[in-house]
Order: sequence, then C-alpha cells, then structure tokens
Amino acid sequence: MTNEHKLQFFEKYLTVWVGLCILIGIAMGHFFPAIGRWLGEMEYYNVSLPIAVALFFMIYPIMVNIDFRSVVKAGKTPKPVALTLIVNWGIKPFTMALLAIFFMRYVWVPYLTPDMADQYIAGMILLGVAPCTAMVLVWSYLSKGNMGHTLVMVAINSLTMLILYGLLAGFLLGIADMPVAWQTIFFSIGIYIGLPLLVGYISRDRLIRKKGMRWFETQFAPSLKYISMTALLLTLILLFSFQGKVILEQPAIIGMIALPLYIQVMLIFFITYGLAKFIGLPYEDAAPSAQIGASNHFEVAIAVAAMLYGIDSGAALATVVGVLIEVPVMLSLVYFCKRTRHWFPQSGETGLIG
Repeated sequence: MTNEHKLQFFEKYLTVWVGLCILIGIAMGHFFPAIGRWLGEMEYYNVSLPIAVALFFMIYPIMVNIDFRSVVKAGKTPKPVALTLIVNWGIKPFTMALLAIFFMRYVWVPYLTPDMADQYIAGMILLGVAPCTAMVLVWSYLSKGNMGHTLVMVAINSLTMLILYGLLAGFLLGIADMPVAWQTIFFSIGIYIGLPLLVGYISRDRLIRKKGMRWFETQFAPSLKYISMTALLLTLILLFSFQGKVILEQPAIIGMIALPLYIQVMLIFFITYGLAKFIGLPYEDAAPSAQIGASNHFEVAIAVAAMLYGIDSGAALATVVGVLIEVPVMLSLVYFCKRTRHWFPQSGETGLIG
C-alpha cells in the first residue's frame, strides 16, 4: 500500500458524473416529457416504484458493509463517539433548519414564491437531519483517520437514524410551519432505512458464514460500490427529468439552495473540529468526527423527500443539490485536515479498511 490514499477514478470525478446525469435528466424531461409522466405514474401507495428500486440499491450496499458488532467497542473510546452524536443530533439539524429558513424566507424572498421557499426548506431540513453513513468512509480514509472509529460511528448512526431521524425531521418541519403526517415519515424510514438495514444484516451474516470474511471483503463488498453509485446516478436522472422545467426557467435556484448548504457543511465541520481539539482528541479521531458531521446521508434524504413531497418537488431538488456540492467541498476539507494534522496529538497507528 502506498503512503498516499487516493480516490479511484469513478469516485474522484463523482461531481462530473452527477453533473452529466443532471443534464441528461433535464434534457429527458424537456424533450421526452412522456417518459417522465409514464415513470411518475408507476406508484404504489404514493411510493414511486422506479425511485424505490433505485434507492434500495443505493442504500443496501452501505448497510451490508456495516458490522454492527463493532458498536460494542464504542464504549472503549467514549469521547469521539459522544462528540459525533452530540453534533449530529444536537447541533447539526438545528443549524440547518435555521440557515434554510433564513435564506429561503428572508434572503431569497424576492425571487421565490412562498410555496417554493417552503419546499426547499423542507428538503434542506431532511438533508440536515441525515448524518453520513457512506462517503464518510472515503473521506476518513483519504485523511488517514481512524477507520475503526469511523466504522463504529457509521453503525451507530445507522441504528440511531431509525429512531431520531423521524422524530427530529417531523419536529423541525413542524417548527418551520410545514407539518407532515408522522406515520408517513416513519413509513419512509421503515422502507428506506429499516428494510435495507435488515436485508443487509441478514445477507451479510449468511454470506460470511457461507463464503468467509475474506471473500466478503475482497470480492463481494467491492462489487457493490459501483451498484450503489450507479443507482444514485440513475436516481438523479429520474429526479431531474421532473425538475427540468423549473431549472431551465430559474437556473439560479441551484445556487440559492447550494449557498446555505455550503455554509452548513463548513460551519458543522469547524464546530466539530474545534471541539475535538478542545477535548483533546488525537487527529485520527478528530478528522473523521468532523467529516461525519459535515457530510450527509443524501440517499435517505432523497428517498424521504420523494415520498413526503413527490419526486417532482422542490424538496427533492434541494436534497439532490446536496449531492452536487458534497464531493468538491469534502475533498477540500480532506486537504484542510491533512494540512492541520499537527494541531492535534498523534495516536500512532490508525485503523484501515480490510
């Protein structure tokens, strides 16, 4: 293994692929609107079947890679775990809601209708309540962080989301004067978090029993990464085929959504990074703790927004913009972490995947 951790080609240019899929989706919606309408009519109890299938294959590869037995090890390092949980669930959702309301109802009010503003606020709230459980593994690896801590927090966040995501999302949407049916939120969580989590846990256990851990880690798990990414890109094409008209008429909307999301990412990163230094965490724990807080589980946010408000809604659009900005912003923060490593005490060897 070389000393320098690098992104593979597909991951390195994820923002490019996202941009291309956005353009394809917009073009498809503009030139072939009948396809979008046909796909939109494929519903079961208000759940879009094409989106549901794509989202399952986005989220399942994340869940099947989680070893939930590692959660029991968290008690040995309570400080980084406590910091991550406090930021993810006690700070981040509320700062996102405040930024969303401030920008959409005050800063951009001359350019948006009240309904549009409410939709974008809802999408950003759903995004802000979802802590990252996938790409953070990449950011931590690139930063030479403690992969053991990162994996434990991924497992804990996945379990915590089953309870706190619905409660916080419903609470913050209500505060923003956009109440939704609680049963719809929890049904969304069951479909888009609970089901992949259960299937992932069962299939992981059975595959490891049958084929062994080495086969699982070297053959099965790596093959799923591209399935997840491909499902994400197909989902973006579908979503933007419905959003194309709005974007073509008001392209500045993407920037209006992106600015508060960017501020949120930077704010949460530096809050967590600063607190990590204050409580004396080593760099190997500080970097992934800040990255987990700064990044989002956009797969779940997209899924819940699509179910609550529709795949052609402004809420769904707002969650997708989060995908667009995350890769370049988080790569810049990876660089920042590596440049500021000397700010923290060193803990020696870091854990690595595999």
